[in-house]
Amino acid sequence: MDQWNVRERMKRERIPGLSMAFIEDGSICRPETLGEQAVGGGEPVRADTMFNACSISKFAASLLALVLVEERILRLDEKVNERLASWKVPRHPEFEAGNVTLRRLLGHQAGFSDPDGSFQPLTRNRETPSMTRLLKGLTPYRREPALLIAEPGSRFIYSDTGFCVIQLLIEDATGETFEAMMREKIFGPLHMNNSRFVMHESDMPAGLAAGHNQHGERLAGPHCIYPFAAAAGLWTTPTDLAVLITELMASLHGKGKLGLSAATAEEMLRPQGGFEWAGLGIFMDRTGGRLELSSLGWGTGFQCMMTAYPEEGLGAVLMMNADPGVHQAESLLGYVTKMWQQEKFG
Repeated sequence: MDQWNVRERMKRERIPGLSMAFIEDGSICRPETLGEQAVGGGEPVRADTMFNACSISKFAASLLALVLVEERILRLDEKVNERLASWKVPRHPEFEAGNVTLRRLLGHQAGFSDPDGSFQPLTRNRETPSMTRLLKGLTPYRREPALLIAEPGSRFIYSDTGFCVIQLLIEDATGETFEAMMREKIFGPLHMNNSRFVMHESDMPAGLAAGHNQHGERLAGPHCIYPFAAAAGLWTTPTDLAVLITELMASLHGKGKLGLSAATAEEMLRPQGGFEWAGLGIFMDRTGGRLELSSLGWGTGFQCMMTAYPEEGLGAVLMMNADPGVHQAESLLGYVTKMWQQEKFG
């Protein structure tokens, strides 16, 4: 790792802490950590230090949804309005609400978009809203009701709103909270002891990494909460996220611990709706003939990046406690990932 000049770049770009996990031959081979949990605090980043995963939460939520599909609690192509109870996709004069399915929600093709300024962090001392109220547009996090803006299946529109619908679908279908289902179906069986969905300040464990801005300054509210768990609420470690990747890799051969069949795992990695980069809760690229999976997270005070090559059994997960102000492709995370890719593939 030293040959990649990571420490030098962290200092230059004012990044307090970095945590990484790598996968080889389908197994987690080495976690690596650098820097501090908070600038000037002296507490080093450890392998069990949790970072805000931001939108990588969607990858974890997608695995839960597919486990429930495998258990026949949910169906990929069923109209979600037939299962939703506490809120339903509103009727629209142009677009068919009945065409919204779990498959299209997971592939960001259900016809929802996110209004400008929506899906911001929880306002301090404000109660976490119910998902029903959020989708009705009755909260500061989405001030407009969730309405279709396109015919389901016709367009790819990256959407937090769609994953809010998935969260509510899971809760309505199971009668349990999304967080409880994640613990029961994902975190528990995979022994992901350093992962949790934080919805309230009281949920926060000790030892979380603190968020920092692009100048390396610790944020006044360093532990950001996103009150829409499936879309962005996960706090975790690179090692625990690597566990999810290795589980997917094992499931492709029918050997996972979650009970996903090889057929269901393969469906997750099949291009959906004619959009070759869009799987079920994961993004794909086959440049050069090699299947690359990715999921990115970027929020207030944090940035993270997950890359995997299931056919080679390789993967890398990187998380840092700073918002660099640039996309992952241009940040330290993209740099380290490119160096790792060159090391593996030349």
